[in-house]
Amino acid sequence: MMSRRRAIAVASPVPFVSASASAAWELNMTPGVTEVSQSVYSLHMTIFWICVIIGIVVFGVMFWSIFNHRKSKGAKPAQFHESTTVEIIWTVIPFLILIGMAIPATGTLVKMYDASEADMDIKITGYQWKWRYEYLNQDVNFFSNLSTSQDQIYNRDDKGEHYLLEVDEPLVLPINKKIRFLVTSADVIHSWWVPSLAVKRDAIPGYIREAWTVIQEPGIYRGQCAELCGKDHGFMPVVVKAVPEEEYQEWLLAKQELARQEYELKNKEWTMEELVARGEKTYASSCAVCHQANGAGIPPAFPALIGSGVVKGPIEKHTEIVLHGVPGTAMQAFGAQLSEVDIAAIVTYERNAWGNNMGDMITPQQVAELKNK
Repeated sequence: MMSRRRAIAVASPVPFVSASASAAWELNMTPGVTEVSQSVYSLHMTIFWICVIIGIVVFGVMFWSIFNHRKSKGAKPAQFHESTTVEIIWTVIPFLILIGMAIPATGTLVKMYDASEADMDIKITGYQWKWRYEYLNQDVNFFSNLSTSQDQIYNRDDKGEHYLLEVDEPLVLPINKKIRFLVTSADVIHSWWVPSLAVKRDAIPGYIREAWTVIQEPGIYRGQCAELCGKDHGFMPVVVKAVPEEEYQEWLLAKQELARQEYELKNKEWTMEELVARGEKTYASSCAVCHQANGAGIPPAFPALIGSGVVKGPIEKHTEIVLHGVPGTAMQAFGAQLSEVDIAAIVTYERNAWGNNMGDMITPQQVAELKNK
């Protein structure tokens, strides 16, 4: 499990670090919980000790030579300029050292890039600023959003143990199974990184990049986006929950049942109160990061929704903007990210929150019709 915890709070000119924000001070890599991560750790330690030995030998000879051949002892410099023997020695020895390093390094790299014969495939898509996980051929997909509260982020509450490294939906994986990741992006370049699994792949729009893992120990393993991807780059953590096969199958069946129920909700007769209640939760996870929890936005990049011409305009136009986004702006298209129910809920919530009080609503069926135009 990734042990590093980062939480630095600055209050007034004097730096203040709370007791809960203490961090481990390990200077070395950790072995991780996969065969590849342990191979990387072993390779790292092998190269490290080779470098230590080289340093000891080189500096030992250098200091011995300085001490024993100093001018005060009457030492005379040896003359071996253009010595063929010396040229051969200081060419052959480094060459052999590099070969000794390259052999284990090549074996580890080959193993890291061999994603063949996987037991299951998961597509990972980076969005600003969240991750989408699709379990291919399993009819399960969901978004994973930062779950750290705004009160912690804005220092209105104490930082939690996993500040900025916690999500609402972790990626659940079975142990002792070879899992292939297909990593891409829907907008800008991201990077999916979990140190304990020794997996780090850039998510590039228009490209699919492979990675794989076999997790040997149950647990929760945390990582982050490792590519600067916009203003909330630091707010899209990765959380992997590794469980035994039986527990994974139970989770998968429950997720598939939830997906079936979600599909059926599209045909339900919703009331405005129900849509507003659901919309408040969905807005918090999908929209608040840009437009703020109170709808005030961050103008001019992220306009306020309070009294907005879009929110107070025709509800169909409002819904189309949520569905398709606004080209050339930071407003994303949520039609492929959220269900018809969630989009209907968000639009209804925005039109009836923060004093907008439009008193209207749109149903999931109407959203589906607009989506299919």
